[in-house]
Amino acid sequence: MLLVVGKILRPHGIRGELVVEVRTDEPEDRFTVGSVFDTGPTEDTLGGRLTIESVRWHQGRPLIFFAEVPDRNAAEELRGLLLWVDSAGIAAPEDPDEFHDHQLVGLDVVTVGGDKVGVVARIDHAPASDMLVVRREDRTTSLVPFVRAIVPTVDVAGGRVVIDPPDGLLDL
Repeated sequence: MLLVVGKILRPHGIRGELVVEVRTDEPEDRFTVGSVFDTGPTEDTLGGRLTIESVRWHQGRPLIFFAEVPDRNAAEELRGLLLWVDSAGIAAPEDPDEFHDHQLVGLDVVTVGGDKVGVVARIDHAPASDMLVVRREDRTTSLVPFVRAIVPTVDVAGGRVVIDPPDGLLDL
């Protein structure tokens, strides 16, 4: 499964360096010299790869030279491009109560009583807590705060998330 870890915002300077928006919790691991990213497919390209030649940080964002980008003109063509990595190359978190989004997406959601609620469609990262976006059987969605009081069990190997929703949560 491919995961987005960054987005190219714009060129920086005249030599082809690019400003990248970070979309990962571990930028120091993802944006290092030699890292390779998939870039597609998109509407106007069949996709490709970009390899970090150098990286430096400025105002909280990486400024990156990619080996495949020879100058500013080439850099301009990459505005808005997403940088993807294969989830198979990402190690699982060491903390047993921590999960990567891609580990949760697709898991069945059931209540503590065993009733099927739906499937985790995505994770929304809100300021107060992360939210499981659950696609219900009737094609509607429910937001479930990803906190231990409401989500007591995550069984990645078993393919399910067990929730104990307060009254009315799934009716919103």
